[in-house]
Amino acid sequence: MSKAFTRESEDLPEVPAFPRRPSPLPPGAKNYFTPDGAERLRGELARLAEEERPRLAAMPADSDTKRQLQSLDQKIAHLTQSLESAVVVSRSAAPEDRVRFGATVTVREQSGEEARYRIVGVDEADIDRGWISWVSPIAKALLNARLGERVAFKFPSGEAVLEVLCITYE
Repeated sequence: MSKAFTRESEDLPEVPAFPRRPSPLPPGAKNYFTPDGAERLRGELARLAEEERPRLAAMPADSDTKRQLQSLDQKIAHLTQSLESAVVVSRSAAPEDRVRFGATVTVREQSGEEARYRIVGVDEADIDRGWISWVSPIAKALLNARLGERVAFKFPSGEAVLEVLCITYE
């Protein structure tokens, strides 16, 4: 067999290519951020670029370090892209009686159980903190609702009615 048809170990890539993260935004949607969310993202980007990347780059260049560096570079690129496309939404000084982007909303379900959600940008969402993306189904149901209003929402377990108990802004 000709050597042209055999693979040498140096022909193989040392680091697998990671797929690019698809944007969680619907096509054509703006990349909204709360002011504090944009600031947190800027801080995270600075930490990764100024501390983590130089630390990893100084380590011996084995395959594990290369993978970590590639993953870190992709995260830095994603954060940079998110911040470049960010539209920071400042809250108006007037008190709001409607649910808007950036609001923290307390709702009561039909069972009497209360839940609290903060409507934030897609890159700020953190379900453990009750921060939901403005494009999520529950946020879409709550946006523009008034204090005391009841809104229908379809949970995976079935449809429910949520009563808006409190709307606050940070």
